[in-house]
Amino acid sequence: MAAQAGVSVATVSRILTGSYPAAPATRARVLRAVKDLDYVANAHARALAGTPNKSVAIVLNSVISPHYAHVAQGVEAQAAAEGRLCLIGTTGGDPEREFAMVKFMREQHAEAVILVGNVVADDKYRERMSRYARSLAAIGSRLVLCGRPPLGPDVPAVVVEYDHTGGAFAATSHLLSAGHERILFLGSRPGYTTAEGRLAGYRQALTAYRMRHDPALEVDGRLEWHEGHRMMTERLAAGPPDFTAVFCGNDLIAGGAYRALAERGLRVPDDVSMVGFDDLPPSLDLNLTTVHLPHEEVGRTAVRLALEHETRGGSPPHVILGTHLVVRGSVRPRR
Repeated sequence: MAAQAGVSVATVSRILTGSYPAAPATRARVLRAVKDLDYVANAHARALAGTPNKSVAIVLNSVISPHYAHVAQGVEAQAAAEGRLCLIGTTGGDPEREFAMVKFMREQHAEAVILVGNVVADDKYRERMSRYARSLAAIGSRLVLCGRPPLGPDVPAVVVEYDHTGGAFAATSHLLSAGHERILFLGSRPGYTTAEGRLAGYRQALTAYRMRHDPALEVDGRLEWHEGHRMMTERLAAGPPDFTAVFCGNDLIAGGAYRALAERGLRVPDDVSMVGFDDLPPSLDLNLTTVHLPHEEVGRTAVRLALEHETRGGSPPHVILGTHLVVRGSVRPRR
């Protein structure tokens, strides 16, 4: 390119980085050569020269799930607003792949590495996350945990959470106030933080309304459409419904459960009332009463707090974003 422009390599480098007050004619020749040769700057060379592209990274279980996609959109939008590029990696829920992705993002000198996804918060997980956080902090980067529990005051990790328990309490209370006493809970997953938070809110509402807790009404399953269909199909196959309402662990479960009910000739809300969680598709199609999560705001907040903490220092922030109930037409009062 330097040869085509008729200047030295150093002159090309200085013009492209904006650090050289070149004559207009010289600058025009260099930019023409850039266009003609379709030149793209080498990121590794730029980093070695001390001018790396500033970036943030998001590592999540999947980009197919609406929940993860909306969080990623929030991260991308805030990164753009902050003048950063956004790197995205997926893990499929595999801890080893997550480790590899965090290591890769560290090598790319991302200013923040944002981890999103439901986890089992056991001692092994906490030890692994603490190692990530300290490794990133050592190079001036920051670990951000989205929708995951904090690791303790001595671990340099920013935490942005949802109020899963409060949202589930509101949804269950809505059913109870409509006169429903037998409420089926679909999506219990012992050990997983998201499911446990929502189950805790369900149980707290039962206690607040002085309703008996029946463990037989809690059904284990992943937060996926086909799991909602499976759980409801198996429940109905065991005999006539022993419940009048269903709390679905998320809206995907609600979609599958809705289909299973329809296959048995049961209608929502005429025969069975239903609430979900997330306020994402398919909630609008089902006219589903659900709990709204500020998905994109979580992504935006994660980026903003990570970059602010990088400049301000101090203890890493821990933020819990609120939820609210969106009332639609899937709950019918009991007469």
